[in-house]
Amino acid sequence: MRDLLRLVAAPFAFCVLFGIAASAQELAMAPPGSPRLSFDVVSVRPSAPPQPRQPCFIKGTPGGFGYQARCINVKTMIALMYKIPARQITSSPSWVNDELFDIDAKADKAYSLDDLHAMFQDLLADRFGLRFHTEKKEGNIYALTIDSSGLKMKPNTSAENFQIPFQGSIDGFTGIRVPMNYLCWQLGQFLQNDERPVVNMTGLTGNYDFKLVFLPELPPGIDKDALPPGFLDRPSLFTAVREQLGLKLTPQKGPVTYLVIDHIEKPTDKLRHLL
Repeated sequence: MRDLLRLVAAPFAFCVLFGIAASAQELAMAPPGSPRLSFDVVSVRPSAPPQPRQPCFIKGTPGGFGYQARCINVKTMIALMYKIPARQITSSPSWVNDELFDIDAKADKAYSLDDLHAMFQDLLADRFGLRFHTEKKEGNIYALTIDSSGLKMKPNTSAENFQIPFQGSIDGFTGIRVPMNYLCWQLGQFLQNDERPVVNMTGLTGNYDFKLVFLPELPPGIDKDALPPGFLDRPSLFTAVREQLGLKLTPQKGPVTYLVIDHIEKPTDKLRHLL
Protein backbone atom coordinates (compact mmCIF):
# COMPACT_ATOMS: atom_id res chain seq x y z
CA MET A 1 0.00 0.00 0.00
CA ARG A 2 2.91 2.36 0.69
CA ASP A 3 4.13 1.85 -2.89
CA LEU A 4 0.64 2.65 -4.11
CA LEU A 5 0.56 5.88 -2.12
CA ARG A 6 3.85 6.90 -3.71
CA LEU A 7 2.43 5.97 -7.11
CA VAL A 8 -0.54 8.25 -6.62
CA ALA A 9 1.59 11.03 -5.13
CA ALA A 10 4.17 11.06 -7.93
CA PRO A 11 2.09 12.75 -10.64
CA PHE A 12 0.49 14.91 -7.95
CA ALA A 13 3.76 16.15 -6.50
CA PHE A 14 3.76 19.47 -8.35
CA CYS A 15 0.08 20.09 -7.69
CA VAL A 16 0.81 21.67 -4.33
CA LEU A 17 0.86 25.10 -5.90
CA PHE A 18 -2.55 26.77 -5.68
CA GLY A 19 -4.14 28.75 -8.43
CA ILE A 20 -2.16 28.15 -11.62
CA ALA A 21 -4.37 29.96 -14.07
CA ALA A 22 -2.23 30.79 -17.10
CA SER A 23 -1.33 28.75 -20.14
CA ALA A 24 1.50 26.26 -19.91
CA GLN A 25 2.62 27.48 -23.32
CA GLU A 26 2.53 31.25 -22.77
CA LEU A 27 4.76 32.57 -20.00
CA ALA A 28 2.87 34.83 -17.61
CA MET A 29 4.72 38.12 -17.29
CA ALA A 30 3.53 41.59 -16.32
CA PRO A 31 2.71 43.92 -19.24
CA PRO A 32 5.42 46.52 -20.04
CA GLY A 33 5.06 49.62 -17.92
CA SER A 34 2.92 47.99 -15.24
CA PRO A 35 3.81 48.76 -11.59
CA ARG A 36 6.27 46.37 -9.97
CA LEU A 37 4.80 44.28 -7.18
CA SER A 38 7.02 42.96 -4.41
CA PHE A 39 6.56 41.08 -1.17
CA ASP A 40 6.94 43.18 1.96
CA VAL A 41 9.14 40.65 3.81
CA VAL A 42 11.10 37.77 2.27
CA SER A 43 13.22 35.01 3.81
CA VAL A 44 15.21 32.67 1.55
CA ARG A 45 17.35 29.95 3.10
CA PRO A 46 18.75 26.54 2.13
CA SER A 47 16.59 23.66 3.29
CA ALA A 48 17.70 21.32 6.01
CA PRO A 49 18.23 17.73 4.80
CA PRO A 50 14.73 16.31 4.11
CA GLN A 51 13.44 13.84 6.65
CA PRO A 52 11.31 10.76 5.82
CA ARG A 53 7.71 11.74 5.06
CA GLN A 54 8.56 15.42 5.47
CA PRO A 55 6.14 17.50 3.37
CA CYS A 56 7.71 19.45 0.52
CA PHE A 57 5.47 22.14 -0.95
CA ILE A 58 5.09 25.57 -2.49
CA LYS A 59 1.77 27.29 -1.93
CA GLY A 60 0.04 30.53 -1.15
CA THR A 61 -0.79 31.40 2.43
CA PRO A 62 -4.49 31.58 3.39
CA GLY A 63 -6.29 34.71 2.25
CA GLY A 64 -3.70 35.75 -0.34
CA PHE A 65 -1.16 37.29 2.09
CA GLY A 66 1.97 35.62 0.75
CA TYR A 67 3.76 32.42 -0.29
CA GLN A 68 5.61 29.60 1.40
CA ALA A 69 7.99 26.97 0.03
CA ARG A 70 9.62 24.05 1.80
CA CYS A 71 12.29 21.78 0.29
CA ILE A 72 11.69 23.08 -3.24
CA ASN A 73 14.31 23.48 -5.97
CA VAL A 74 14.53 26.65 -8.03
CA LYS A 75 13.62 24.94 -11.30
CA THR A 76 10.28 23.93 -9.78
CA MET A 77 9.72 27.51 -8.61
CA ILE A 78 10.40 28.85 -12.09
CA ALA A 79 8.19 26.20 -13.68
CA LEU A 80 5.28 27.01 -11.39
CA MET A 81 5.54 30.78 -11.40
CA TYR A 82 5.92 30.98 -15.17
CA LYS A 83 3.52 28.09 -15.84
CA ILE A 84 5.89 26.09 -18.00
CA PRO A 85 6.89 22.41 -17.65
CA ALA A 86 10.30 22.00 -16.02
CA ARG A 87 11.49 19.95 -18.98
CA GLN A 88 11.10 23.11 -21.13
CA ILE A 89 13.49 25.12 -18.94
CA THR A 90 16.97 24.96 -20.45
CA SER A 91 20.55 26.18 -19.85
CA SER A 92 20.26 25.95 -16.06
CA PRO A 93 23.20 24.94 -13.84
CA SER A 94 22.84 21.68 -11.94
CA TRP A 95 22.23 23.34 -8.55
CA VAL A 96 18.96 24.83 -9.86
CA ASN A 97 17.57 21.31 -9.91
CA ASP A 98 19.60 19.70 -7.11
CA GLU A 99 19.60 22.20 -4.23
CA LEU A 100 16.50 22.81 -2.10
CA PHE A 101 15.29 26.03 -0.48
CA ASP A 102 12.76 27.23 2.08
CA ILE A 103 11.02 30.53 1.35
CA ASP A 104 8.67 32.68 3.42
CA ALA A 105 7.28 35.68 1.58
CA LYS A 106 4.76 38.02 3.20
CA ALA A 107 2.76 40.75 1.51
CA ASP A 108 1.53 43.98 3.10
CA LYS A 109 -2.09 43.05 2.34
CA ALA A 110 -4.17 40.45 0.53
CA TYR A 111 -3.51 40.15 -3.20
CA SER A 112 -4.99 38.19 -6.09
CA LEU A 113 -3.28 35.00 -7.23
CA ASP A 114 -2.02 36.69 -10.38
CA ASP A 115 -0.43 39.46 -8.31
CA LEU A 116 1.16 36.96 -5.93
CA HIS A 117 2.65 35.10 -8.89
CA ALA A 118 4.05 38.37 -10.25
CA MET A 119 5.59 39.06 -6.82
CA PHE A 120 7.24 35.65 -6.78
CA GLN A 121 8.62 36.25 -10.27
CA ASP A 122 10.24 39.43 -8.95
CA LEU A 123 11.54 37.46 -5.96
CA LEU A 124 13.27 35.06 -8.34
CA ALA A 125 14.84 38.01 -10.16
CA ASP A 126 15.89 39.83 -6.98
CA ARG A 127 17.08 36.95 -4.84
CA PHE A 128 18.39 34.52 -7.47
CA GLY A 129 19.33 37.00 -10.20
CA LEU A 130 17.11 35.17 -12.69
CA ARG A 131 17.30 36.47 -16.24
CA PHE A 132 15.97 34.54 -19.22
CA HIS A 133 14.54 34.69 -22.71
CA THR A 134 12.02 32.46 -24.44
CA GLU A 135 12.20 30.51 -27.67
CA LYS A 136 9.40 28.80 -29.59
CA LYS A 137 9.94 25.68 -31.63
CA GLU A 138 7.60 23.40 -33.51
CA GLY A 139 7.17 20.21 -31.54
CA ASN A 140 4.87 17.48 -30.33
CA ILE A 141 1.90 18.55 -28.21
CA TYR A 142 -1.43 17.24 -26.98
CA ALA A 143 -4.33 19.43 -28.07
CA LEU A 144 -7.11 19.48 -25.45
CA THR A 145 -10.53 19.92 -27.04
CA ILE A 146 -14.16 19.26 -26.14
CA ASP A 147 -15.18 15.72 -27.04
CA SER A 148 -18.11 15.08 -29.36
CA SER A 149 -19.97 13.48 -26.42
CA GLY A 150 -20.18 16.90 -24.75
CA LEU A 151 -18.63 18.54 -21.70
CA LYS A 152 -19.16 16.62 -18.45
CA MET A 153 -17.42 18.97 -15.97
CA LYS A 154 -19.57 21.18 -13.74
CA PRO A 155 -19.04 24.97 -13.98
CA ASN A 156 -18.05 26.60 -10.69
CA THR A 157 -18.73 30.34 -10.50
CA SER A 158 -17.93 30.77 -6.79
CA ALA A 159 -15.49 33.41 -5.58
CA GLU A 160 -11.76 32.74 -5.32
CA ASN A 161 -11.09 30.62 -2.23
CA PHE A 162 -7.26 30.42 -2.24
CA GLN A 163 -7.38 26.62 -1.98
CA ILE A 164 -5.40 24.04 -3.92
CA PRO A 165 -7.75 23.28 -6.83
CA PHE A 166 -6.59 19.71 -7.45
CA GLN A 167 -6.48 17.03 -4.73
CA GLY A 168 -5.31 13.44 -5.15
CA SER A 169 -5.84 10.22 -3.23
CA ILE A 170 -6.05 6.45 -3.75
CA ASP A 171 -9.60 6.99 -4.96
CA GLY A 172 -8.60 9.38 -7.73
CA PHE A 173 -8.31 13.12 -8.26
CA THR A 174 -10.87 15.77 -7.38
CA GLY A 175 -10.87 19.17 -9.05
CA ILE A 176 -12.65 22.12 -7.43
CA ARG A 177 -12.81 25.49 -9.18
CA VAL A 178 -10.13 24.44 -11.69
CA PRO A 179 -9.27 26.81 -14.57
CA MET A 180 -8.80 25.08 -17.90
CA ASN A 181 -5.15 25.98 -18.26
CA TYR A 182 -4.41 24.64 -14.78
CA LEU A 183 -6.03 21.40 -15.94
CA CYS A 184 -3.78 21.41 -19.03
CA TRP A 185 -0.71 21.90 -16.88
CA GLN A 186 -1.71 19.08 -14.53
CA LEU A 187 -2.50 16.70 -17.39
CA GLY A 188 0.97 17.49 -18.70
CA GLN A 189 2.37 16.42 -15.32
CA PHE A 190 0.54 13.10 -15.57
CA LEU A 191 2.08 12.68 -19.02
CA GLN A 192 5.65 13.60 -18.00
CA ASN A 193 7.13 10.53 -19.66
CA ASP A 194 5.42 11.49 -22.93
CA GLU A 195 7.16 14.90 -23.00
CA ARG A 196 4.23 16.54 -24.79
CA PRO A 197 2.81 19.73 -23.26
CA VAL A 198 -0.99 19.90 -23.17
CA VAL A 199 -2.39 22.97 -24.94
CA ASN A 200 -5.87 24.30 -24.23
CA MET A 201 -7.89 24.41 -27.45
CA THR A 202 -11.31 24.03 -25.81
CA GLY A 203 -12.30 27.68 -25.92
CA LEU A 204 -13.48 27.33 -22.30
CA THR A 205 -12.57 30.19 -19.96
CA GLY A 206 -14.35 29.36 -16.68
CA ASN A 207 -13.57 27.23 -13.62
CA TYR A 208 -14.86 23.66 -13.25
CA ASP A 209 -15.46 20.87 -10.73
CA PHE A 210 -14.86 17.23 -11.62
CA LYS A 211 -13.63 13.82 -10.48
CA LEU A 212 -10.91 12.07 -12.49
CA VAL A 213 -10.10 8.39 -11.91
CA PHE A 214 -7.58 6.62 -14.14
CA LEU A 215 -4.83 4.00 -14.09
CA PRO A 216 -1.46 5.75 -13.79
CA GLU A 217 1.67 4.32 -15.31
CA LEU A 218 2.86 1.64 -12.90
CA PRO A 219 6.51 1.76 -11.80
CA PRO A 220 8.70 -1.29 -12.47
CA GLY A 221 8.55 -3.98 -9.82
CA ILE A 222 5.31 -2.91 -8.14
CA ASP A 223 3.38 -5.79 -6.55
CA LYS A 224 0.15 -5.81 -8.52
CA ASP A 225 -1.41 -8.28 -6.10
CA ALA A 226 -1.18 -5.59 -3.40
CA LEU A 227 -3.25 -3.10 -5.39
CA PRO A 228 -6.84 -2.47 -4.28
CA PRO A 229 -9.56 -4.52 -6.01
CA GLY A 230 -10.46 -3.03 -9.36
CA PHE A 231 -7.43 -0.72 -9.49
CA LEU A 232 -6.03 -2.36 -12.62
CA ASP A 233 -9.45 -2.09 -14.27
CA ARG A 234 -9.34 1.69 -14.23
CA PRO A 235 -9.30 3.37 -17.67
CA SER A 236 -6.27 5.03 -19.19
CA LEU A 237 -5.89 8.77 -18.70
CA PHE A 238 -7.00 9.38 -22.29
CA THR A 239 -10.18 7.36 -21.84
CA ALA A 240 -10.88 8.90 -18.42
CA VAL A 241 -10.52 12.44 -19.77
CA ARG A 242 -13.00 11.66 -22.53
CA GLU A 243 -15.54 9.68 -20.49
CA GLN A 244 -15.36 11.59 -17.18
CA LEU A 245 -14.59 15.15 -18.28
CA GLY A 246 -16.01 15.23 -21.80
CA LEU A 247 -12.66 16.35 -23.20
CA LYS A 248 -10.22 14.85 -25.68
CA LEU A 249 -6.42 14.68 -25.89
CA THR A 250 -5.13 14.56 -29.46
CA PRO A 251 -1.41 14.22 -30.32
CA GLN A 252 -0.33 16.68 -33.00
CA LYS A 253 2.32 19.23 -33.92
CA GLY A 254 2.28 22.72 -32.46
CA PRO A 255 4.39 25.54 -30.98
CA VAL A 256 6.34 24.64 -27.83
CA THR A 257 7.75 27.44 -25.66
CA TYR A 258 11.16 27.04 -24.00
CA LEU A 259 12.46 29.23 -21.18
CA VAL A 260 16.22 29.68 -21.69
CA ILE A 261 18.08 30.84 -18.59
CA ASP A 262 20.64 33.57 -19.36
CA HIS A 263 21.76 34.14 -15.75
CA ILE A 264 20.98 32.74 -12.30
CA GLU A 265 22.94 32.59 -9.05
CA LYS A 266 22.58 31.28 -5.53
CA PRO A 267 21.27 33.80 -2.99
CA THR A 268 24.18 35.58 -1.29
CA ASP A 269 24.35 37.31 2.08
CA LYS A 270 24.38 40.63 0.22
CA LEU A 271 21.17 39.78 -1.60
CA ARG A 272 19.56 38.50 1.60
CA HIS A 273 20.12 41.87 3.28
CA LEU A 274 18.39 43.70 0.45
CA LEU A 275 14.95 42.22 1.27
